[in-house]
Amino acid sequence: MQFGLSDEQEMIVSTVRSFVEKEIYPFEAEVERSGEVPPGLGEEIRRKVIDLGFYACNFPEEVGGAGLGHLDFTLVERELGRGSMALTHFFGRPQNILMACEGAQRERYLLPAVRGERMDALAMTEPEAGSDVRGMKCTAQRQGGDWVVNGTKHFISGADHADFFIVFIATGVDETPKGPKKRITCFLVDRGHPGFEVRPGYTSVSHRGYKNCILEFADCRLPESQVLGEVDGGFEVMNTWLYATRLTVAAFSVGRARRCFDMAVDYAAQRKQFGQAIAKFQGVSFQVADMVTEIDAADWLTLAAAWRLDEGLPANREIASAKVYATEMLARVTDTTLQIFGGMGLMDDFPIERFWRDARVERIWDGTSEIQRHIIGREIFRPLGA
Repeated sequence: MQFGLSDEQEMIVSTVRSFVEKEIYPFEAEVERSGEVPPGLGEEIRRKVIDLGFYACNFPEEVGGAGLGHLDFTLVERELGRGSMALTHFFGRPQNILMACEGAQRERYLLPAVRGERMDALAMTEPEAGSDVRGMKCTAQRQGGDWVVNGTKHFISGADHADFFIVFIATGVDETPKGPKKRITCFLVDRGHPGFEVRPGYTSVSHRGYKNCILEFADCRLPESQVLGEVDGGFEVMNTWLYATRLTVAAFSVGRARRCFDMAVDYAAQRKQFGQAIAKFQGVSFQVADMVTEIDAADWLTLAAAWRLDEGLPANREIASAKVYATEMLARVTDTTLQIFGGMGLMDDFPIERFWRDARVERIWDGTSEIQRHIIGREIFRPLGA
């Protein structure tokens, strides 16, 4: 087994980390205060990433991407996790699901997204369909050769900057022995399309500046050419391309935890109480020891899952394990870091309170911790017929 990174991987890590420190860190406080990405800053970040050669690095070289494998891309996401999500959003990692584009869709959506000319957003969640994807009530019905869409999506991240949307919609119902089962189809929808509106979403305590939006469909007519994949084949497209989003959340959590850890260590080494650095007290040093142990464990779980994907091995359980452990680890690390900083940890003089708030959402989106545990349990017991 080889646990070390290659020279190329070390270069990827150092390049992305340097970019985040120089191009992201300086603007984080402003985004946190205003809840907005300053006009032009997002575009400037995107341009610099394109010049760096890392835009759409998760896409194959044949469509203009950098062709990074799952492990290499996970290293990229880990380093981006150190920075504000509102800003690293413009680093540009289009949804891999766009590789399902065919014919004219490639020129209209896939290739412009890879070149950084158009930004996408994924829309699946609804007010009554979160973990229960098949509970979605946004429907598309055939009418005169087109599809007429009605319904609402919410919690759609990055929708404020998206030029088009990858939307999962119910297109029928099958009667099964276990009851009605909705068929799902994936559609590509352009911003500004008649009958389609993007509205501001909710104000979140996590990741200020990285906004969520509400999508409204009112008799929105879409031609057949807007179907991504096969009609009623939304779950197949989803399972083929979207599993890795959970790995991205795990990698982000590891990167953010490393940043918190570094700050906690520096503070503990400098902060003095009772005539000595608080790092000398076991109450602090033991906490730091637990932090780095958990961070390392989450890191290895995440990288191992990515390695399995590159090797073509089953990785569903491993990805779920990485996601649930890394996100819950991040919650513990941010809380411990705040405790080490004491009262100052709650003040906005330091970003600790922001990290603490931001960490909370990681256990919810891209599959809650409960869903991840369900996946893990199912993968263990299904081969036994239980």
